[in-house]
Amino acid sequence: MRTVAEWLLGNGITVLGQQISWAELVGQLCALAVVFLAQRRTLATWPVQVSATVLLFAVYASAHLGGLAVRQVMILLISVYGWWAWSRRSDPVYGVVVRKASGVERLMLIGALAIGTSAFALLLSALDASWAPWPDAWIFVGTLVAFWAQGRGLVEFWLVWLAVDAVGVPLQIASGLHFSAAIYVVFAALVIHGWWSWNRTARVQRARKALAVKA
Repeated sequence: MRTVAEWLLGNGITVLGQQISWAELVGQLCALAVVFLAQRRTLATWPVQVSATVLLFAVYASAHLGGLAVRQVMILLISVYGWWAWSRRSDPVYGVVVRKASGVERLMLIGALAIGTSAFALLLSALDASWAPWPDAWIFVGTLVAFWAQGRGLVEFWLVWLAVDAVGVPLQIASGLHFSAAIYVVFAALVIHGWWSWNRTARVQRARKALAVKA
């Protein structure tokens, strides 16, 4: 008897001659919804992210993309942290409180990307867990760094996502996941808008805080 996972991966729709499994379709649409929700700084971002994580884990595991598959497990853990962190930094008008990263935090983000990518790429190569270890590792580490920064309400998390998308699109195409690649392109446009929105909100919230201190 086929399991639900096997059915989701083995069935789907065909778009422009490309077969898209239900798992990939629903998972990527949930991931796309997460970007919209994150722009609006709502707690609903995280439960939708959990749904996307479960489905995309099955998709990437079946495509032999070890880094992308394991990434989903880590995203699930970070999503729990993000949910908790956002609930503690809520604002009645602007949703979650956001801000620009400090100089030290920016160095931490860059260092985590560089060191984490190198270490994980070497691990994937040693385990023969991916046919494209370096881009796979970049996406894996970049995603974790982006979600961590998102959980902390840092505007720069959108820029990390943009860097992840730049590598994710060609990797998805090379893996035969054309629908996912198209979703990544849409992500890029939404990420740019999200960065602009959070940047504006951060300035407004900073100004409000400054006025409150003076008062």
